[in-house]
Amino acid sequence: MKLKTEPVDLEKNQSAERWEQQMRKGALEMAALASLWSGQLYGLEIIRRFEDSSQLAVAEGTIYPILARLKSEGLLASEWVEAEAGHPRKYYWLTSAGRTRLQHMAGTWTEFSRELARLIKPVITAQKEKEEEVTK
Repeated sequence: MKLKTEPVDLEKNQSAERWEQQMRKGALEMAALASLWSGQLYGLEIIRRFEDSSQLAVAEGTIYPILARLKSEGLLASEWVEAEAGHPRKYYWLTSAGRTRLQHMAGTWTEFSRELARLIKPVITAQKEKEEEVTK
């Protein structure tokens, strides 16, 4: 049986990609703060934490502007530390304001995602049913 396919609409695909990029960008600020909840890290460690524990892999050119902005907002502090081997590293940690902001963001995210999950549950259920039909 041949499945019906719709012609690819490049504009719709680009719109979906933009939406995904915007959603991801919005979550990166909270992810950067959350990565520092347990203590200080330098930039590359933050990037590795994203790669190790989530689907949030980012390039250095993405994370450093975020860290700089969070620092300018008083949510992070930083300090250059001489490394025993290699070049100095800039370590970041949460300030008291950063911890407070992160707790607020986490609560807001939890509530938002719970409500969104409730709304899209029928969509996910229908998709699973459709996939099960295809595999039969």
